[in-house]
Amino acid sequence: MEQARDARFPIGKFRLEGEVTLERRREWIARIAAAPARFRAAVADLTDEQLDTAYREGGWTVRQLIHHLADSHMNAYVRVKLALTEESPTVKTYDEALWASLPDSTITPPAVSLTILEALHARWVDLLESLDDAQWHRTIRHPEWGEIPLESVVAQYAWHGDHHIAHVAALRDRMRW
Repeated sequence: MEQARDARFPIGKFRLEGEVTLERRREWIARIAAAPARFRAAVADLTDEQLDTAYREGGWTVRQLIHHLADSHMNAYVRVKLALTEESPTVKTYDEALWASLPDSTITPPAVSLTILEALHARWVDLLESLDDAQWHRTIRHPEWGEIPLESVVAQYAWHGDHHIAHVAALRDRMRW
């Protein structure tokens, strides 16, 4: 049981604890900025067979992880923009597993979503670096999780990129790729 949890959450589950400081915000932005290049490096030189290998039993393939990260971070970027332009907007959820099973997530070359991530994160970082303290405290309303401050959203997506990069790194280590 412990090993399955480790395979699913190789860097642990997301938790935002302690005071949110300017330094922590900068660190989250830096992690978001670095995620596309780190993910590209994590999947470099993988064959189609390796890309179509699940990172854990019952998990998505590496290809699906790449496309999931693009899907998820596009949604996160839109949520940030909604939080900045509307009063505590209710955001739409989506079924990540169903999205990951669609053909664009199972057959599209990874380079497509890696390019999306590079461009998306460049814009996202520019936006985040421009925020003032009041903007960091704006909120979204998630139907399942309630009201969430923008700084928590950003912290979670900094973790999210690291989380999926760790999935690929663990698979590569386990398979000796």
